[in-house]
Amino acid sequence: MKDLAWSAPLICLVGPTASGKSALARAIADRWPTEIINVDSATIYRGMDIGTAKPDAAERRAYSHHLLDIRDPSESYSAAAFRRDALACAADIRSRGSLPLLVGGTMLYFKALREGLNDLPEASPEIRQQLELDARAIGWPGMHRRLAAIDLVTANRLAPNDSQRIGRALEIYLISGKPMSELLGKNCPADTGTPTITISLEPDDRSTLHRNIEKRFDQMLERGLLNEVRNLFERNDLNPALPAIRCVGYRQLWAMLEGQLSLSDAREAAVAATRQLAKRQLTWLRSLPNRKIVNCFSSSATAEVVALVNAQRELVLKS
Repeated sequence: MKDLAWSAPLICLVGPTASGKSALARAIADRWPTEIINVDSATIYRGMDIGTAKPDAAERRAYSHHLLDIRDPSESYSAAAFRRDALACAADIRSRGSLPLLVGGTMLYFKALREGLNDLPEASPEIRQQLELDARAIGWPGMHRRLAAIDLVTANRLAPNDSQRIGRALEIYLISGKPMSELLGKNCPADTGTPTITISLEPDDRSTLHRNIEKRFDQMLERGLLNEVRNLFERNDLNPALPAIRCVGYRQLWAMLEGQLSLSDAREAAVAATRQLAKRQLTWLRSLPNRKIVNCFSSSATAEVVALVNAQRELVLKS
C-alpha cells in the first residue's frame, strides 16, 4: 500500500502557457494511477473551454481531472479557495491510492499552496467595479500611479499595465485601509505552507515558446473561440471587470465585440498579452530555489519528467 499512498510532498508540474504541461501530465498518468488537479484560474469557469485550452470530453474520460468547471463566469475564485479545494482533492485522491498531480500555470495558486496564505481581505465586487470604471477614465498607468502614492513597495514590483494585480492591491487598500505590502508581511500562523516538489517546464529557446503561443491562439480561433466569447458577451450579467472576462484572449475579443478593436488587432493584442503572461510565469519560476528544471522542448522531456516522478516514488517506498 505504501507504493500507492504517494505521501507528501505534493508533486507540482508547472510551466508557462503553451509549454506542454498537459501532454506530460498524461504521460505520468499513463504510468501510474494518477488524478490531475488543475491549477488554473481560467479553466475553473464553465463555458470557457476553447480559450482556456481545457481538456475535451474524451480526455476527461480517459484521465481524471479536478477543479474544472467549478465556477460560473459571473463568480470569482480566490487563492484561498483554491488552496482549500486543492488540499481536499489531494487527500481524497491519496485515500484512493492514487497520485495527486497538480498541473497548471497560475503561479499565485502554487504560491498559496507552497507558502500558505496571508491574512488578506476577500474580494469586493462593488469595489472592483468602481476601480474598473476609474481605470477606464484614467487608464491603468494612472491607476498604477495612484497605487504608488499609497503603496510604493507593491507598485514598484508591478508593471503599469498589470490591471489585475494593480486592481487587487488598490482593492485591498480600500477594504482594509492598509497597503498590501504591509499585510503580506504578516503571515497567517494558522495556515502554513504545504511541502511540494516542483517540476518546472522551461524553454531553452523563448522564440519557440512564442511561436507555440501564436500557433495555439490561431487554432483556438479556428475552433470557434470568437463564438465562445460572443456567447459570454451576450449574457446580461457579465462585464469586462470580472476575473473571467479579464482572462487572456477573452478580454481582447470582448473589446472587439464592443467595437474597440478589429479582429486582427484583437488577435495581435491577445498573442502579445499571452507572451507577457508567459514571461511573468517564467520570472516567478526562476525565483524558486529548489525546482527541478526540464527543458520543455527537449526530445527527452517526457523521460526526464517521468524519472523525476519515479524518484519521488522510490523515496516513498524507502521511507
